[in-house]
Amino acid sequence: MSRTSRTITAAAAGALLLIATGTTAATASATPATAKTPTCRTADLTAKINQPLAGGMNHAGARLVLTNTGTRTCALRGYPGLGLEAAGHRALRTRTEWGPTWYADNPGVRTFTLSPGRQAQAVLSWTHTGSGGGDARYLEVTPPASTTHLTVPFRQQVDDGTMQVTALSPAAVPLRG
Repeated sequence: MSRTSRTITAAAAGALLLIATGTTAATASATPATAKTPTCRTADLTAKINQPLAGGMNHAGARLVLTNTGTRTCALRGYPGLGLEAAGHRALRTRTEWGPTWYADNPGVRTFTLSPGRQAQAVLSWTHTGSGGGDARYLEVTPPASTTHLTVPFRQQVDDGTMQVTALSPAAVPLRG
């Protein structure tokens, strides 16, 4: 077997393994995540809430953006943890639902790398009818596989402390409609 044939065969076997295990790799920097790529640490990231999303029926939402401000490429996979805080950073009861939101379908969980300066995004949503709502001032954002969080300003009324969030994606999660 020639070197070229072995290379093609190895590549095909790798592709079949990925298909068989359901593993996909995507990246904000067009480089597949490898086992040697360290997981993004909270200290390597900044968080911000942008693009407020308005909707009918007392729905609200926004994009959550995590930026790699570190000096190394790191890997992300999954959903961010969320926690609401009141004035004075007092923790509020929070329930986070992972998956689709009022504004976006879930892009699915996949591992991707985030080069320095690159961003990952998720879409948040919640309702605000005023009944049983938590008067939040801040949002705690815990990156996947982390035990510490980032805190961002978040002046919102959130019914029963319940928020929905999509998986993180290396590209902007498309909005519905």
